[in-house]
Amino acid sequence: MRSPRLAALELKRFGRGRMPRAALVALLLLPLLYGALYLWSFWDPYGRLDKIPVALVNTDRGATAAGTDIRAGDDITRGLRESKVFDWHETTAAEARKGVEDGSYYLSLTMPSDFSSRIASSSGDSPETGALQVRTNDANNYIVGQIARTVFSEVRTAASTHASRSFLDHIFISFSDLHDATARAADGAAQLEDGIGKAKKGSKDLADGLGEAKTGSGKLAAGMKKLDSGSADLQDGARQVAAGTKTLADTVDGAADSVRPYLKDNGRTIGDAARLVADSTQAVRNHLALLVKAAPLAADGSRKASHDLDAVYAARCLHRVLPDPACPLLKKAKDAAAESARIAGDVDVLVRDQDSDLSVLDGQLATLQKQARDLARHAPTLSEDLDSAVAKIDRLNSGAQQVAAGAGKLHSGLTAARTGSADLDTGVGRLKSGAHTLDSGLYRLADGSGELASGLHDGVAKIPDYDKKDRDQRTGVMADPVRLASSPLHAAPNYGTGFAPYFIPLSLWVGAMVAYMLIQPLNRRALAAGAHPWRIALAGWLPVAAIGVLQIAALMSVLHWAIGLQMVRAAGTLGFLALVSCCFAAIVQWLNARFGAAGRILVLAFLMLQLTSAGGTYPVQTSPRFFGAIHPFLPMSYVVEGLRRLITGGPLTPVWTGCAVLAAFTVGALALTALSARSKQVWTLDRLHPELSL
Repeated sequence: MRSPRLAALELKRFGRGRMPRAALVALLLLPLLYGALYLWSFWDPYGRLDKIPVALVNTDRGATAAGTDIRAGDDITRGLRESKVFDWHETTAAEARKGVEDGSYYLSLTMPSDFSSRIASSSGDSPETGALQVRTNDANNYIVGQIARTVFSEVRTAASTHASRSFLDHIFISFSDLHDATARAADGAAQLEDGIGKAKKGSKDLADGLGEAKTGSGKLAAGMKKLDSGSADLQDGARQVAAGTKTLADTVDGAADSVRPYLKDNGRTIGDAARLVADSTQAVRNHLALLVKAAPLAADGSRKASHDLDAVYAARCLHRVLPDPACPLLKKAKDAAAESARIAGDVDVLVRDQDSDLSVLDGQLATLQKQARDLARHAPTLSEDLDSAVAKIDRLNSGAQQVAAGAGKLHSGLTAARTGSADLDTGVGRLKSGAHTLDSGLYRLADGSGELASGLHDGVAKIPDYDKKDRDQRTGVMADPVRLASSPLHAAPNYGTGFAPYFIPLSLWVGAMVAYMLIQPLNRRALAAGAHPWRIALAGWLPVAAIGVLQIAALMSVLHWAIGLQMVRAAGTLGFLALVSCCFAAIVQWLNARFGAAGRILVLAFLMLQLTSAGGTYPVQTSPRFFGAIHPFLPMSYVVEGLRRLITGGPLTPVWTGCAVLAAFTVGALALTALSARSKQVWTLDRLHPELSL
């Protein structure tokens, strides 16, 4: 009997009664428990993270930087709620700690009270790092903790980028301010250069002018020396005049009572003399500017007045038998007139030697002139106006005293002026020297200011000046200079699709393993009939291979239509899985045929070795060296790699390699099963009484 017919007879056994049929249905649906059901349980866990309760604690008090309120905690809280990454529950710190401990929350995220102030410090003098506090509890769920670390890393990166934007924006604004300030400084330096150029020209003019001033101050000092000497002589003459007028006033005052009768009789003569004095004083005043020429006339007038008084005295007192009682007074007046004539002569000599400013003396002479005229006008009535005349004589004396005092002050002032002119000459000399030094310094300053202006203009060109658009662009780049430009090739749409290449072969292996619990690996009828070993092997393999194809159809239908598995190469996937099912059936058949009841344990052990070394979850390179060593020698390694290319896309080289490896394992396992069938055709004591039976 041929192998296909033997296989068909083996399958017909499942149609005899309800239990065999139920067993066959269960056998067909068993891979769904490992494949569809398992994949369904975590098909898209990242798409349902919003169902995971997480505590959110926001104790941030906010801060202010550069006049702007910063609420980093509120911003992050709002962003997290909008993202719906987790099921966020805003709680207190104590409630969050308790919830993470007892499992009410899988983890907690806390923003401390100084979170915003630390972020704001990045633009100040003492920048600090803001810290987001994450609390996890692996006793609740380890995977959630791993997911949270990834999510919160993105939150931290976003918060850091936001803080960096504020800090860098402040820097770029400072660059612009520095550019503007340097530009203003460059303009100011250019204006300074122009001003220094003008100042340099002015300093040269000043130096030249001070040179001329030094010459003039020297002449002034020499002239003031001569004036000082002349004012000394004037002071001496004025003192003598004052002494004479004082003597006259004292004499008149003393003889006022006794001289009244005489004045009554001789008022005209006295008036003439007073007019002569007034006229002489007027002449002195009129020609004060030409005092040198007028001084001799004054001297002559004084001598004539003195001569007239001498004649009056001689007529009244010397040529009469009985002298006039007024002779003593006339003698004194005569002597005073003579003294005045002498003084006038001295003044004439003094004026000849000095050409000085006599404005003060002119005022005093005006007073004297007025008093003399008053005396001349009232002389005819001196007896009646004696008191007034005496007062005026006193005022004349006072005026003479003032003239003497003015001459003294004039001399003192000229002496001080002489000293001051000498100091002025010395100071102007120093100013002249300083002006030359200033001119030299301004020359160097002009060169330096030119270099400063040129350097500042060059600096302005090198300092960046960013507008808002450019500043925002640069701030964004520098705040987040490296971004992950993720361009996944043949991306799996969800978690379940990524793990389907791992769990589908697992379910097929389990399906083959359970199938050989219901179907004999070696057909007993064929063994008893002494059929060819290959026919026996094929007769035991074909039923399970056929069931495997049906398992694939059921499993992939549910995965695709019910769960949503999308395959880039659906036909290729089904064909490849058919080969996988045939290979697994051959391997499980051989282990059961060769080792009997112990083979079932070996089937399970072989499955564990394949699962741990296939790289279905983590890359095999991350596993211990043992699993990497056996990885190339186990069929599931090639199955997982091939299914990844068929389901998600990519080059088919691993698929063709996997087909070759699976075909080799299938043929090899069938050959080994045939050898086991040959040995089973000889009955031994061990076969009659096996040591282990399952």
